[in-house]
Amino acid sequence: MFYFFIFSSSFLTAIIFTLLVKRLAIYFKILDQPDSLQRNLAGLGRKIHHRPIPLLGGLAIFATFFLFLFVFHQRFLAGNLHWSHLIGFFIGALIIIIGGFLDDKYKLSPRYQIIFPLLASLALIFGGVEIARLTNPFGGFLNLQNLKIFSSSLIIIWLLGMMYTTKLLDGVDGLVPGMTAIGGFIIFLFTLTTRYYQPDIAFAAILLTGVCLGFLVFNWHPAKIFLGEGGSLLTGYLLGVLAIISGSKIAIALLIMGIPVLDVVWIIIRRLIQGKNPFQFADRQHLHHRLLSLGLGQRSTVLIFYFLALIFGLSGLFLQSRGKFLALLFLLLLMLLIVVGFWFIDDRRKTRK
Repeated sequence: MFYFFIFSSSFLTAIIFTLLVKRLAIYFKILDQPDSLQRNLAGLGRKIHHRPIPLLGGLAIFATFFLFLFVFHQRFLAGNLHWSHLIGFFIGALIIIIGGFLDDKYKLSPRYQIIFPLLASLALIFGGVEIARLTNPFGGFLNLQNLKIFSSSLIIIWLLGMMYTTKLLDGVDGLVPGMTAIGGFIIFLFTLTTRYYQPDIAFAAILLTGVCLGFLVFNWHPAKIFLGEGGSLLTGYLLGVLAIISGSKIAIALLIMGIPVLDVVWIIIRRLIQGKNPFQFADRQHLHHRLLSLGLGQRSTVLIFYFLALIFGLSGLFLQSRGKFLALLFLLLLMLLIVVGFWFIDDRRKTRK
């Protein structure tokens, strides 16, 4: 009943906060303007909305999530976590929201955008969060307690990967908050199992699910508000931190976000091969854009991502370490098939032209 209370009350609170943030964004004119007709005709535009949409949606998620986390801090700190961990977690999220606000308002250069995710990762590390051990898919564990530098480096790489995955995934209405809600729900189920019972993490995970679904009410197509830069990074940060503090359940998070992560990796590789800066060049080659180009609507595209996240995420509940490793290999194979499939489609289109 406590988890149901947290889910329902955070869901309703997120709705209220989203309405307030929407009015705030409109008042200060922090809006996402659609691409010009010239950019769309030239194939340079990435935006698929046709009217100004309020930004700053991540502020509603941030405010709701940490309001409940601090009010019910005794639940969150009932296990191995301490106040320093919570403060580091909070400061990292606050840095992301501040950076996102500045970017939404002043359109920062990509060279400055990365500063805030880096500082957020460092805030978490200085708060005392670490990866003590990693599960070896071939048996046993890799102990990292005496390798602080490696643990910190791994946290930075992991969080940057998760944050930039949700950032680049945020191109279709409802996609990122829905995927994050699924991730929170899977971690919630995982941490309630007898073997991995962690009621403190289960509380934070179901809280994240309720908050994201509350925001999704207004972000579902046609969206009334967008996450903004801060929100798209914040969702990846929250999900990434939960995966760490739940005992390095990185494999579970990868199974949930596997297709988007591999999509980002493929985009980076393709842009590097083309001699383009992968973080300063934008196009419509992401998987969600490619599905839209096939004639699928935004809702259908989002539901495909939801389905894959649920299937692979739930499979992680029943697989041991080696099984999860094999599932990740299958995800890699699936992504390769998708890449080859779209290459074949592009080749056929060129031939017809």
